[in-house]
This record gives sequence, C-alpha cells and structure tokens, in this order.
Amino acid sequence: MTMEFKTIAEVYAVNKKVGDRFREFAASISESEANAVIEGEPWTLAALVEHVAMVEAGIAKMCSRMIDGAKAAGTPSDGSFRISEGFSSALAANEGAKFEAPERVAPTGGVAIAESLARLDKTTAALAAMQADLEAYDVSAITFPHPYFGGLNAAEWIMLSGGHAARHMAQAQKLLEKVRA
Repeated sequence: MTMEFKTIAEVYAVNKKVGDRFREFAASISESEANAVIEGEPWTLAALVEHVAMVEAGIAKMCSRMIDGAKAAGTPSDGSFRISEGFSSALAANEGAKFEAPERVAPTGGVAIAESLARLDKTTAALAAMQADLEAYDVSAITFPHPYFGGLNAAEWIMLSGGHAARHMAQAQKLLEKVRA
C-alpha cells in the first residue's frame, strides 16, 4: 500500500520520521551484531546500513541535477505532490517484491555503521536543502530511470528514499532478531 501525499512538505515530514527511526535503530546495533554473518542472508547489518547510505547519496545527486534542470526551465510549482501514473502503477505491481541491488549500490561490507550513518547525515542535510526548490519549481518533466520503477522525477525519488529506508529497516529488524536469537 502506497502512502498518499498531497505536498512536498508531507513527503519530507514522513521521510524525517523514517530517517530518525532508521538512525536510532542502526545506532543501537553493536559492532559484533553489525558484522555477524547470518545464515542464508547475503548482507550483514553493517552492509545493509551501508547500502541505505549509498542509495540516499545517489538519490541526492540525481535530485540535485533534476532540480537544476527544473530551475533552468523556470516552471513554477505550488508545492503540491502528485505521483505519476507510471510510478503509481509500478509501485502497485511491485508491492512486496524482493529486489536485487544494482552493483553501483551494492555494499562493500567493510564500512562501520557509524561511518554509514555519518554519510547518511550529510546526505539527509543535502536532501533537506532541496525542499524549498522542490516546492518552488515543477520537477515533473525531468526524470531519471529507476531499475524497477521506470522514470521518476526528483519529488518521486525523494518519496522513494523514505520507503527504501523503511523497507530496509524492517529487513534489518528481522536480521537483528536472528542475530540475537
């Protein structure tokens, strides 16, 4: 089920809550738990947090470029958020699906959770700095392809980032239960 957003501000508010919970959870994982190899699982908890930080950094980079394009076009926005039909359909079609991370965002496995969280903090600040531009400029015409959801505009990528972190936090919680069992 996809969350309904009416404004960019709503997307950011939900993403902040998700991000805060993700950071709090990740920071609660001990070093030994973070690096424990879990039978049947391809990633450690540290690798999972590293992946989330890598994806967020990539989203920030793409969104910055798309926002620059929207600024150059100069088409104003009223700050509302409308998910495209293509993205909405792709989300519905892929609900509950298991995805394989593209190589460019596959974790190295050698990064401590604290280091990944520091990277995530920088990226979160960069994304937060984009909010005013996302509210001021229409970004709907400029897209960048997602490997599973097709072309997404900057606002949709921002929305997806919160969902991505929430999805991986749920995964990490299950992994941590296995480590602590």
